[in-house]
Amino acid sequence: MWSLNGSLARYLLDDGVSALRLSQLRSAGSWLILALALLVTRRDLVRVERRQLPALAFLGIAGLAAVHASYFVAIERVQIGVALTIQYLAPLVLLFWLRAVHGRRLSGGLWGAVVLSVAGCFLVVRAYEVDGLDALGVAAAFGSTVSFAIYLVGSERAGHRHEPVTTLLWAFGFASLFWALTTPWWSFPFAAFSSPRNALLGLGVIVIGTLVPFTMMVSALRHIPAPRAAVVSTLEPVLGAGFAYLLHGEALAPPQLVGGAAVLVAVVWVQARRGDLEAELAPARSR
Repeated sequence: MWSLNGSLARYLLDDGVSALRLSQLRSAGSWLILALALLVTRRDLVRVERRQLPALAFLGIAGLAAVHASYFVAIERVQIGVALTIQYLAPLVLLFWLRAVHGRRLSGGLWGAVVLSVAGCFLVVRAYEVDGLDALGVAAAFGSTVSFAIYLVGSERAGHRHEPVTTLLWAFGFASLFWALTTPWWSFPFAAFSSPRNALLGLGVIVIGTLVPFTMMVSALRHIPAPRAAVVSTLEPVLGAGFAYLLHGEALAPPQLVGGAAVLVAVVWVQARRGDLEAELAPARSR
């Protein structure tokens, strides 16, 4: 769904909707749908303890809002392949962080799968075709790497305290508050969504590209550790290239096919190593 979101968003970006406004729409729309659904069906899932709000605010702003904003800044200043490759260094950064800071026991197979998936992403997004690099663009791309890792770790930890919808209700709420303060609603380009086509595309970005996949990822992080989820997430550029081929007629070069195969192998490899799963999860569960 995240991969399909790129193609849906591409139509709106081409129609002049800015990347930051699209990020604002994703957060606010997802929060509104979740809030209405829970208020009608499960009000008990809305409540959290006051002491847990700082962590949820950090997840929403440094995780959700920052990963979108930094990535969009990156692709405005450097080639999208470079931005994606840097962003998907997040699984590798995550491994170093969990091993050094949290003492998480990580198998050699997991490290190998992460390296293979990163190399596959490099080929899929054709990051080898670089004409020049913009310092701010590269810095923003590394910012998206860090914020993506924050989102994964924060969601994993929150998942052991709250239901996924509770975590995302508050995280999207804080992200929406952040966007409302930095890009006020009174200047939002509502006219860009006045046509039925763009209104449906906007709804697709909210539901298909944001609410459902984020809910599924947070749910997954209740059952598998963040590093494994991060490796699976590297399928996004692979599937994104496939959707770009089907929807936008963008041809796939042989190196992209090789890279896609490498990512698929990495995903199967890491998920097949069931024996290491309990050891990887143990420190997270003990918290």
